[in-house]
Amino acid sequence: MELISTVGPLILMFVLFYFLLIRPQQKRQKAVQQMQSDLKKGDKIVTIGGLHGIVDAIDEGKIVIKCGDGSRLTYDRAAVREVTEASSNTLAKS
Repeated sequence: MELISTVGPLILMFVLFYFLLIRPQQKRQKAVQQMQSDLKKGDKIVTIGGLHGIVDAIDEGKIVIKCGDGSRLTYDRAAVREVTEASSNTLAKS
């Protein structure tokens, strides 16, 4: 009986941490990975460094981003933070 009263609060804290911290973080991480794998040519994106541009080419782990001044920069696919506007090809399929 004493064992339950000493271990019970620790188990309860672990369960609370799981549902309040760990599980939501796993959902966010899964959503980001899905977004990065669904990138298409023509998507307007923002990188984790704050660069705004348009996806010009896609490779397995890298993307080429076309910037406003016409330059093209190569980034890892994992550097994409968000898609601000999907390409018209993606919208037409939906």
